[in-house]
Amino acid sequence: MRSLRLRLFVFLLTLAAVAALAVGGATYSSVRRETDELFDYHLRQMALSLRDQGRIADSERAVLENTQFDYVVQVWSVDGVVLYSTVPAPVLPARAVLGFSTVAVNGAPWRIYAAATALRIVQVGQPLAARRAVAAAAAWRGVLPIALAAPIVGLALWWLVGASLAPLGRVVRALRERDVNALEPLSLQGLPSELTPLIDAFNALLARLGAAFDAQRDFTADAAHELRTPLTALKLQLGLLRDARDDAERGDAVARLQAGVERARHLVEQLLALARAEPGATAVRARLDLSQVARQAVADSAAQAAAQGGTVTLETAAPVMLDGDADALRSLVRNLVDNALKYGGTPPRVRVQVERSAGSALLRVDDAGPGIAAAERERVFDRFHRREPGRGSGSGLGLSIVRAVARAHGGSVQLADSSLGGLRVELRLPGMPG
Repeated sequence: MRSLRLRLFVFLLTLAAVAALAVGGATYSSVRRETDELFDYHLRQMALSLRDQGRIADSERAVLENTQFDYVVQVWSVDGVVLYSTVPAPVLPARAVLGFSTVAVNGAPWRIYAAATALRIVQVGQPLAARRAVAAAAAWRGVLPIALAAPIVGLALWWLVGASLAPLGRVVRALRERDVNALEPLSLQGLPSELTPLIDAFNALLARLGAAFDAQRDFTADAAHELRTPLTALKLQLGLLRDARDDAERGDAVARLQAGVERARHLVEQLLALARAEPGATAVRARLDLSQVARQAVADSAAQAAAQGGTVTLETAAPVMLDGDADALRSLVRNLVDNALKYGGTPPRVRVQVERSAGSALLRVDDAGPGIAAAERERVFDRFHRREPGRGSGSGLGLSIVRAVARAHGGSVQLADSSLGGLRVELRLPGMPG
């Protein structure tokens, strides 16, 4: 039963049916009990009235002896002689029990009331079958309105459930009529309070989607702008190569073309790395050792450090285990080391430390460069932000990738002053038992 309206209707109808059956049963039982009490009252009053009369008048005899009369009246003398009976042959027992009693007469149960004086005994009896038939008829007349109202109640419940769910239908229609680019929040006007949490959550989702789309549009625009520069440079360098007049100019043009291709390749790789680190991107997570990841990244940067006359040292002891994406974390460490080599002084000195701290995996990268002023440290995480735009071949995406990878792993990254005199980048990730 997937329909909410049908589910509510069946539940409410079942509840109403159970309530109706309970009320009907109670009404039926109450009416029968009250009818029995009323019949008993009539038996007693009739016996007492006949007991106190000296004789039974002819008019009373005609009424009592009517064949449609359910009661049987018998008057006995104290010595057992029948003085009067509404039927030809006595049917009530000769030995009377004063007050109310239920006895079997000819195999059928009768209700009898007996009253006595010094001279006679009056018994008034009635077959229980007769009174039960009358009581059942009266009880059914009391229950009949409930039975007749049941279909009306069912229709009313169906309408009420539909009317109560109508605001939900309006929300569904409003969503169906929306354009794919419409991310404005839904209005809460006219909606019941029960729908408010759902609409609030949906509006929050729309806000997050809007922010994500804006970020993607900004990223696409920035990426297009950043790619335009190296592509334009490649085009110019191809022109220089084509117009070269001798081998020296041709060799210089080829070298510049190779450098341009390398810059473009690096930018595309950084863009892909950032895209893979974005929330929602598919990643292969596994148990890994952060020390081993850092060791591989430092090995990859050894040639660059040697070419600059600098050093990169790794300090780690026991394995530091965590659950993560090895490729993404390797890219993170490589970006940190590359940035440290690029801005870590002349010659650059870089130190990488991996350790476990308070249950977390901790990675520190220190350099001996000029560092970054505290007021500028947050801005360097922005995409395509360069502290010195005219210097080097950087894309301005390195620290953006670092923060994106850290957040994708549930971690954080902080900038601080280094003991080597430059900048310290400290990455903290959720660790696992070693």
